Amino acid sequence: MTARPMTLALALAVGLGAGAAQAANPTVGGAPMLESRNIVENAVNSPIHTTLVAAVQAADLVDTLASPGPFTVFAPVNSGFEALPAGTVEALLQPENKGTLQKILTSHVVAGDLSLDTIRARARANGNHPIDTACQISA
Repeated sequence: MTARPMTLALALAVGLGAGAAQAANPTVGGAPMLESRNIVENAVNSPIHTTLVAAVQAADLVDTLASPGPFTVFAPVNSGFEALPAGTVEALLQPENKGTLQKILTSHVVAGDLSLDTIRARARANGNHPIDTACQISA
């Protein structure tokens, strides 16, 4: 398995009330992540998350991620998507693959304003198994 570029976008959580725990207006991809914005509004302004934004829109998850949190999002950057096998992203963006895309994207969201130390502690407590995600989609 090869490592894929990813941004641990804790900064995107700032828009959902994480301001006290995070630095004031951190930047992601050169774009400020404003506490007054929600995750979607911040991601739209990040030039390194354009593929993620397109995927969130294709999966009909905009309203879910714009809802009150807080959430911590592990937001894949464009280069992460580019590292996937050719045609993968294009196939996932097709309407017939919306359910699969929703499952993939929601596995990148955890309920709460979590620090890296908290995430590590939870992973260790679970035997380094995946942490339950915040957004569950019923098929």
